[in-house]
Amino acid sequence: MNDNTLMEKIVSLCKRRGFIFPGSEIYGGFANSWDYGPVGVELKNNIKQLWWKRFVQSRQDMVGIDAALIMKPVVWQASGHLENFSDPLVECKHCHNRYRADQLDTTAPCKSCGKKEGFTEAKMFNLMFKTFIGPAEEQANIAYFRPETAQAMFVDFKNVLDTSRKTVPFGIGQIGKAFRNEITPGNFIFRTREFEQMEIEYFIPVPKKDEDWNKYFEDWRKQMLSWITDDLGINIKNIHELEVPDNERAHYSKRTIDFEYDFPFGKSELYGLAYRGDFDLSNHQKASGQSLEYTDPQTNEKYLPHVIEPTWGVDRSVLAVLCEFYREEEDRVVLALPPKLAPYKVAVFPLLKNKPELVARAKEIYDELRKSFTVAWDERGNVGKRYYSQDEIGTPFCVTVDFDSLEDGTVTVRNRDTKEQPRVEITDLVNYFKDKIR
Repeated sequence: MNDNTLMEKIVSLCKRRGFIFPGSEIYGGFANSWDYGPVGVELKNNIKQLWWKRFVQSRQDMVGIDAALIMKPVVWQASGHLENFSDPLVECKHCHNRYRADQLDTTAPCKSCGKKEGFTEAKMFNLMFKTFIGPAEEQANIAYFRPETAQAMFVDFKNVLDTSRKTVPFGIGQIGKAFRNEITPGNFIFRTREFEQMEIEYFIPVPKKDEDWNKYFEDWRKQMLSWITDDLGINIKNIHELEVPDNERAHYSKRTIDFEYDFPFGKSELYGLAYRGDFDLSNHQKASGQSLEYTDPQTNEKYLPHVIEPTWGVDRSVLAVLCEFYREEEDRVVLALPPKLAPYKVAVFPLLKNKPELVARAKEIYDELRKSFTVAWDERGNVGKRYYSQDEIGTPFCVTVDFDSLEDGTVTVRNRDTKEQPRVEITDLVNYFKDKIR
């Protein structure tokens, strides 16, 4: 199977099984817009909940926030986004399609129309989505949807500091949507104009030498690799670290590492880790006229902390997981997700849907298991087809209630990965699955 075919099959699986749908599909779709379906939203939420538990709730040096999508426009002036958050844009002189100049061979034919009439000179195109606050579309009312979640954590730094009473070093974490008017989005959910981030701004003392900030940077580098392998279960062989050179880093970054994944369409960025220095706090302090200095409780020294920023893409995490665990076997397609990521942990079936006594007993088991797990109910078709349906969704275990269940109080539990089907006491099911999923 070539890589293009693999990507097509993953996209087809997502549509067929309710992971991800094309946005506005009944109206012909909306380019690069995607909706997470009933199964996809469970997978996405599992990833976010694991991240929040690990990096916010389980750490004494972390707190979380959930900030507004639209901030006062002066925020983006101070952060440098209005001036610097741009990509070079060129336009085909024949069909007028637009492309990023840094991702295009301008001497080659246009990828859309195939003509060789050439492209316009590159001009910088700001990626922020513009909107208007209030009833009149006047210049004074212009605002922007946030292109990253980071700035709210800087703007709220003092409020968080005063209310949480954290001491440096400490971090602020946030999960939320961001918006970028990408010139050339694509590759399914890899690059979209509306996406979700899991991001941390980790505040450290002012470094006196490079080793001082490098130790925090290195710790977060290891934490991010651990998340990839231990939490998402991705093979480290599919991950590559790219040290971003000076001329390619964001305007605020003094060092950046991109963690790249071997997607079917090529090696591309999954996550990023940056050292932002005191760029953001310094700019916001200057622009707002408000002191954002931290006072060391031991020395009473006042300073603007420096920042290490680890960033995780939620949608790219979903896509990497789908690619990593997609399997094709002789007789089935399997999404071999780790149980903690699986949208449903268990599926419950009555052997026959036209036997009320089997349906009733299966419903009782379904309702009991739902108190502890996400559980699917399926009574369509024969049991074999139901198994294969759940295999594609990634459900680790299936419970089948048959006539023996009514007699001896046991059910068949089918394991997705081994296809083994032991009989298990109904009264033991909750503990059985807790042990297996753990």
